[in-house]
Amino acid sequence: MTDKHPNPLKEPESAPGYGIAVAAEALYLINLMIAPGLAFVALLALWLKHRHDSPALARNHLAQTVAGSVWAGILLIGANVAIILLGGYDAPYTWVVVILYFVTCHATLIFFGAIGLARALSAQTYRYPLIGRPIDE
Repeated sequence: MTDKHPNPLKEPESAPGYGIAVAAEALYLINLMIAPGLAFVALLALWLKHRHDSPALARNHLAQTVAGSVWAGILLIGANVAIILLGGYDAPYTWVVVILYFVTCHATLIFFGAIGLARALSAQTYRYPLIGRPIDE
């Protein structure tokens, strides 16, 4: 008796565009958590290279991660503008804005990326809620 059960479904790794989709989601999360800016440049390079000639799965995840990264930048700039308008970086409101930004915006973007990575790993498309691009299937 073997431990492996036959799986009638194809392995996700064999899906067209699987590697690009997983790379896009991983770069999105790296941009948010480990190497901001550097991972964004790598994600943009991946998007520029594969945005027209890749399978639908890869195009979907590339579009979602680039849009999500742009929104992350807009929200970060918005938080900094709020800090400046509330009295600058030495004002007591600075920490309120920083904590609100990280608890709401940043954590939500990471959550979207974690779900997107899970969907990419299972070779499924995903649309980021609120900030995602429409899926072209």
